[in-house]
This record gives sequence, structure tokens and C-alpha cells, in this order.
Amino acid sequence: MAMDIIYVSDLRVDTVIGIFDWERRVRQTVRIDLEMATDIRRAAATDRIDDTLNYKAVAKAVIAFVEKSEFQLVETLAEGIASIIVDKFSVPWVRLRINKKGALRGARDVGVVIERGHTAAMQGQ
Repeated sequence: MAMDIIYVSDLRVDTVIGIFDWERRVRQTVRIDLEMATDIRRAAATDRIDDTLNYKAVAKAVIAFVEKSEFQLVETLAEGIASIIVDKFSVPWVRLRINKKGALRGARDVGVVIERGHTAAMQGQ
């Protein structure tokens, strides 16, 4: 099986996130980048959305989850997003990056990058 990547870049979602009192009272924008392993050959051959990983459906699920969440840590948010993608969309591997722009004075942004699943599952190893 091939390992191809479908990605979503700079998905912006407003949510309650943070440990400080002021952060619990406001919505902040987090930016999310997703890379999801899949095999696109069948979709390429049939030209049908049902034969691929539907990135719009993934994005809608992620947006709904993030908008409703009120986590203190971006790490917790990242784990929740990864679980949705792996479990709901049967993605064998995902890399995601979440950043909170302006969360640290002097830095453009801060956040986390996580990978879940195994690329070997896509390569038949």
C-alpha cells in the first residue's frame, strides 16, 4: 500500500484555551496544520470523493470539536484532534501542529507538533 499525504494547512478555529484566568474568559484563535496518511490511488482512478479521505469532512469534524472545547493545554487539544482523525476517519497516521499566535512575548507563535499512528501501516511493513 502506498503512503500518500492529504493535508490541511492553517485551519483557524476560535476556542477557549489556556491556563490563565483571562484565557478562560475569551476565545482565542488556534491554527492547525494536518498531514494525514492515505492511499489516493483508488480515488485517482475513479475520480470519486467516496474513494478518498474527504478533507472537508475532516476539517468540519475538527472545527466542531475545537469550537466546543475548553482545554487548558494545547497538548490536550492536540490529542483530542488526533483521536478524532484516527478513529472516525480510519487514518493510519496523522501529524498535526497547533499554534497559539502571541502566546509568548518575543515569539511569533508557540504550540505542539504530534504524530499518532504508524507510517509502516501504510507501507505494508
